[in-house]
Amino acid sequence: MESEHTLPVPIINEENICLPLVISAVSKYWGVDLPLSEAVEIAQNYPNVKGSILVEGIELAERHGLSSVIVNSTLKELRKMIDMGIPPIVILPGMKDVVQHASLIIGYDELEKTIFHYIPEPDRIGAIPDEKFDRQWREDDRLMLLLAPSDILQEIKIDTSKKEKANRLCFNAEKLRLQGKTSESIILLKNALDLDSSNSTAACMLAGILNDGNSAEAVSYYNKSIKSNQYCYLAYRGLGNYFLKMRNYSEAEAYYTKAIQIDQYRFAPIYKNRGLVRLEQKKIDDAKQDFNTYLKQMPDASDRVNIEQAIAQL
Repeated sequence: MESEHTLPVPIINEENICLPLVISAVSKYWGVDLPLSEAVEIAQNYPNVKGSILVEGIELAERHGLSSVIVNSTLKELRKMIDMGIPPIVILPGMKDVVQHASLIIGYDELEKTIFHYIPEPDRIGAIPDEKFDRQWREDDRLMLLLAPSDILQEIKIDTSKKEKANRLCFNAEKLRLQGKTSESIILLKNALDLDSSNSTAACMLAGILNDGNSAEAVSYYNKSIKSNQYCYLAYRGLGNYFLKMRNYSEAEAYYTKAIQIDQYRFAPIYKNRGLVRLEQKKIDDAKQDFNTYLKQMPDASDRVNIEQAIAQL
């Protein structure tokens, strides 16, 4: 019996914020070449956006014949998709100042207990231990996107219940938010919660928008997100940000610390923020340690000189 299960996903090098590499690679795997020119045109709607807009890539693939579902899954189901010849896309934590990213899973090894990530280079895969992968995956509620011909998705009988519809609303809401259509985004997220009241992603995203508007209502939605997923890093971080703005420094520190306990390396600037709230509480040594950790994890930080000067004066 073979211990390694790997799918032959082709190497793709061209991408755009509206045609992420993972979407392009999966589409090519199914024999569908997505036009980069179409993505470039759509990207004009996002002049100040950095990173990838996954839902635009999904919609582009759907316009060219593929279908999609977005579900909350498990390691067992992920392996099952690989064995059925379907490469899943998962949402995982980012690094440095990227808070999350989409990763294409192309295989696994039963004996080594590892998951294989797609790397767009010949003869290279990124292997990560099962336990570490699942620990990171759960931070974003184990979201899994399947992109495939419609007959394939029908054959595997993926659950397209209210939960799946709620997940899709979350992706659409993020698209609207990035377009500056905040009110419309809020409506979609509330609709998602009406469909699935336990949708941690929807609650956290709604809380984030409310937090941007300094609304105290954000707190209840962050807590709702945490109730559904106790490992929701973004909700703890969001609460830290909210209480920092409210100058409740002890609460801000507590929530930043909870986020860091979940994932020490997900988002380097959280250490800078915790350092600031510790400084406000006269916790000088702790603040200095956080500022140093921020610079260690973010060596190319644009504010490096300012932070180094601040450390020197403490």
